[in-house]
Amino acid sequence: MKDLNYQLKQLCRRNRDGSYSTQVNRVFILHQIANQLHSLGYRGMTTQSLKPKHVDALVAHWVGERMAAGTIKNRMSCLRWWAAKVNRQNVVARSNAFYGIPDRQFVSNDSKAVSVSDETLAKSILRQGPYEPPTSPPRPPMPGHWRSCA
Repeated sequence: MKDLNYQLKQLCRRNRDGSYSTQVNRVFILHQIANQLHSLGYRGMTTQSLKPKHVDALVAHWVGERMAAGTIKNRMSCLRWWAAKVNRQNVVARSNAFYGIPDRQFVSNDSKAVSVSDETLAKSILRQGPYEPPTSPPRPPMPGHWRSCA
C-alpha cells in the first residue's frame, strides 16, 4: 500500500464523521484520489502535502474523463474534508464554480421516448398472438383455516 493511501485510511479511522455509509464512501473516494494523484505523477505525498496544484490536476483529470458533475462534486467534498482534517482548508476553494464544475442536473432534458411506426407495432402484436390468461387449478383450502370449516 502506498504511503498516502495508508495515511488517508488512518486519517479516516481517527475521524469518524458522518454515518457508516458516508465513512465507507469517503475511504473509497480518498483511496481513488490517492491512486489518481500517484498516476498523475505526484509521488511521495503525505496527508500534509496537499496543495492547490494537486487539486487543480485532479479536477482537470476528472473533467477530462467526462465525469458527471455530481461525481466531481462528491469527490471535491472528500477533498475538502481531507484538507480540513489536516488544517489546510485554504488549499481547496470553497466554491465548485471556482474550478468550473457545473451544477448537478437531476432531470434530463432529453426525451427517452422511442418512436415506433404503426407497421412495426402491428408486427410485434401479431407475433405475440392473442392474450390468454394463465390457467392454474384453484388451491385447496388450508387446514385449520376458518374458511375450511364451512
